[in-house]
Amino acid sequence: MFLGIDTGGTFTDFVYYDGRTLTTHKVLSTPAAPEQAILQGIREMNLNLSGLRVIHGSTVATNAVLEGKGAKVAYITNRGLRDVLSIGRQARRELYNLMPAFMPPPVPDDYLLETGGRLSAQGEVVEDLTEADLQRLVEQVQDLRAEAVAINLLFAFLDNRYERHIAAALPEHLFVSCSADILCEYREYERGITTWLNAYVGPLVHGYLTSLTRQLAPAQLSVMRSSGDTCAGALAGREAVHLILSGPAGGLAGARFVANAIGLERIMTFDMGGTSTDVALIDGAIELTNQGRIAHYPVAVPMVDMHTIGAGGGSIAYVDTGGMLQVGPVSAGADPGPVCYGRGGKQVTVTDANLVLGRLPKTARLGGNLTLDFEVAHTALTALAARLGLESAETAALGVVRLANEHMAQALRVISVQRGIDPRQFTLVAFGGAGGLHVCDLADDMEITQILAPILAGVLSALGMLVAPPGRQLTRTLARLLHDCNDVEIHLGLEQLAQAGRSSLAAEGVNVAQLILKPSLDLCYRGQAYPLTIPWTDNNTAEQQFHIAHEQRYGHRLDAPVEIVNLRLGLRGPGIDLPLPELEVSNCARPGAGLVYGCPHPVPIRQRAHIPNAVDLPGPLLVCDTVATTYVAPGWHCRRDKFGNLLINKY
Repeated sequence: MFLGIDTGGTFTDFVYYDGRTLTTHKVLSTPAAPEQAILQGIREMNLNLSGLRVIHGSTVATNAVLEGKGAKVAYITNRGLRDVLSIGRQARRELYNLMPAFMPPPVPDDYLLETGGRLSAQGEVVEDLTEADLQRLVEQVQDLRAEAVAINLLFAFLDNRYERHIAAALPEHLFVSCSADILCEYREYERGITTWLNAYVGPLVHGYLTSLTRQLAPAQLSVMRSSGDTCAGALAGREAVHLILSGPAGGLAGARFVANAIGLERIMTFDMGGTSTDVALIDGAIELTNQGRIAHYPVAVPMVDMHTIGAGGGSIAYVDTGGMLQVGPVSAGADPGPVCYGRGGKQVTVTDANLVLGRLPKTARLGGNLTLDFEVAHTALTALAARLGLESAETAALGVVRLANEHMAQALRVISVQRGIDPRQFTLVAFGGAGGLHVCDLADDMEITQILAPILAGVLSALGMLVAPPGRQLTRTLARLLHDCNDVEIHLGLEQLAQAGRSSLAAEGVNVAQLILKPSLDLCYRGQAYPLTIPWTDNNTAEQQFHIAHEQRYGHRLDAPVEIVNLRLGLRGPGIDLPLPELEVSNCARPGAGLVYGCPHPVPIRQRAHIPNAVDLPGPLLVCDTVATTYVAPGWHCRRDKFGNLLINKY
């Protein structure tokens, strides 16, 4: 028995698989204590914890960083390097702003500690770590009353002995994060920030997962990582920085699972929830990146290659000081939520706009049980229209939706057009509770002609938790010219990573004989700052693929030596054998109808479960189910397949 749980900013989603059937459920999230919504959902689903395996996507790490609610961290580095995190890459966030807002350093000055234990770029000792150094560090950490410690020594990725000595000397109750354990790569700033972030959110995440594990006992808890792999809850708490994209990674896994079941390999994913929208491009496999960010911090651990913006169903619409309409990134969240939730919300959101436009039916029940108050939403949008000088609530609502659409279309351009990829060659897959309401408009903007509105769209991230495999993404810096290395050297380096990965996964009960290994190299032209990750079978093939990938990404290739920056190895074990179940057509009842702004006649409203398979239905049309609503706009038509997916095509 398996239960996938995705904790979002507005809803917490559940997908339960008993070996035969899938059951879904939704409850409003409880951001102050996420475990409360999880336990509530399990009670309402009447699940027996005995023999249950729970796979959880958590937003605890993400929210702690975005809200600045992490631990007090003492940052330990070598003498002379205390300011590395403050200096960063000296890149200006606003290139032409001559008076940028002051950004406080990530670590306050008093919490920056320096010590010995310095290595050269060749791993030779430049300055030893003495007992006096260790004693002074312990005293400083105790005087600061730090809750966590981040240790980032120069070139520790070559030899981590000094980091281990410092960690062993510190009090056992402290959460300690060592750079050689968190990110065994070069780039002092990125490695330092990632190590600090791990310590910053570590105590909170570790405490949350420890408490959740205890409350779910005897169920077994696994956690989705940003890379799309799952790991045991105990390890996830120690490596909290790997959970930054925990929930969205589940969405990609779910989208790929459903798309592959019907033969689609090239997809663009559009996951619009209550708080944010995540977009990504999948061309066969889910791509990873080590150049992700959260807030204004780089996060160099492997994570799904995704672009996220603050635009969701709960995004707040407002009039700025110049009298212009703005939407997001601030969200109404789950409490109080949009005005139409009737929970005390006063500010108009995208969900309110969709309700007033009729794209979200008045009779809809979000999550299966939350009724919507049309009248209060209409009143709030009437007031917004008055502030904008517009004639009606519907006109204001259309402006809110169009502005939100433009934000999301720009996000889709970032992961396609701006990378030299033609979006018209992909199917746009819309999910999340709000994705189906906007997908036709976005497809029109991107000139995409085929859309997939998958079954279980409103809980697809939770489904992704179930189909994601256990795994690890391991890396090690090499920093040598490709021509100076032979295939045997590369293979030996990758085998060392493989041994570490097998040992870690075996401790979680994974059958290492069934592991799938995916080796790759980070390559760049000599002198370049940022590499491309290329699959590795042998050096010659990798070099040829690098030239092709570089030309596709940047429009040119160079006649220059190619350098290996990092070795990478992905290890993935067998996932749950979960077939996508067929959805029976039940009670093909006469469709209802509702008014949609801009459509001259009442628009049919149909339940997904009542639509016959392979029947062509023209837009405008509203298709509803218990977890999502899809708006098939004029100029589009849809067919339901045997699984319950909607394939929507342009006329």
